[in-house]
Amino acid sequence: MPHSEFNDPFKEARNKTGIGKMVDQDDPLLMVLSHADVKAYAQDHQTFSSDARPGRIVVPSEEKIRDIRQIPFEMDPPEHTAYRGVMEDWFRRPYQKGYEAALDELVAQSVDEALQKEAVEVVTDFSLRLQSKALTLLVNVPIKEAETWISWGTHVFRSDDNPLDSTKADVLYQYLDEQIEQAADSSGEDMYSVLSAAELNGRKLTKDEIKGIMILTFAGGRDTIINAITNTISYFADHPEALDLIKAEPKLIHKATEELLRYFSPLTHMGRVVQEDTHVCEHAAEANSKISLCWASANRDESVFDSPNEVVLDRSKNPHVAFGFGAHNCLGAHHTRKLMKSLILQLASQVKQIEVIDADENIEEWGTFKRKVGFEKLRVRFRGL
Repeated sequence: MPHSEFNDPFKEARNKTGIGKMVDQDDPLLMVLSHADVKAYAQDHQTFSSDARPGRIVVPSEEKIRDIRQIPFEMDPPEHTAYRGVMEDWFRRPYQKGYEAALDELVAQSVDEALQKEAVEVVTDFSLRLQSKALTLLVNVPIKEAETWISWGTHVFRSDDNPLDSTKADVLYQYLDEQIEQAADSSGEDMYSVLSAAELNGRKLTKDEIKGIMILTFAGGRDTIINAITNTISYFADHPEALDLIKAEPKLIHKATEELLRYFSPLTHMGRVVQEDTHVCEHAAEANSKISLCWASANRDESVFDSPNEVVLDRSKNPHVAFGFGAHNCLGAHHTRKLMKSLILQLASQVKQIEVIDADENIEEWGTFKRKVGFEKLRVRFRGL
């Protein structure tokens, strides 16, 4: 089977009942599977809330490894809207020409370095490094900071061996405390300094609020971007003709990027907490129980997407929800899109072939569902033009 073939384990349940069932660390959970239901419940924050105990809406739960709220992710409107308003201009910076040029340079350098090596382990030696270096542009700090972030591994909270181990979270907290403290009396242009000077409803943000925003910045786009980069490389390894197509027709880059994000859906789902007794896809859901919005299932819904289990690089109708939907649509989407477009164009312009040498799949288990989300290891050889 091709390395870039990702199955849809939710199809049967999506078409039969519209839901799946699992238990997340002793917390029973209903998974919402259809595209229409995912979008509808994502917008109904009065019934399905993000404002829960810190870590509860993440799947798997992070309640036992952090007690700091990620802002504005773990909030509902109108509070969510107010905090997001403070941050939105900053997260639109990827559309500035200087930002784009710097990002293109980072990506080109990463691809060039890969071409010089006999083999590259993509997850840790390419994707993690590129994600971390690109994040220095978003945070607007010197690129040398990326080396610290790279040392944390592919996830900033969960230990590879024990998902309930808070050691890694403590490392991130200490690092952020130091950065926020240094920025408190600074007039710098980095994200910490800008947040320290920002106001919400006529007051300055507290240190805990700044910390909550920065935790989301570091955690929200880490393993997801690493998955997106790694899976995209696996696709072009299986389909070298796609690189030729994009090289010949670079205007396809927008559609191709969105299609690869839809197909691979680097984040499987995200939770919400039920506020009152209700029904989810005609299934009873009690107050304070948990549901998840399964982006990965919604993105394969055959009632919305023609040939949903195929990558169609010129797909014209593509209402995917890889970045979520509604008020909580991912703030980092601009940065991720720019990064992925730059990567695909650089691969098309510099690479003739990508050969997979060895691969270990990363399989998530959600109750009875097993979903490939990416790779634990993907060792490849890049061949230049």
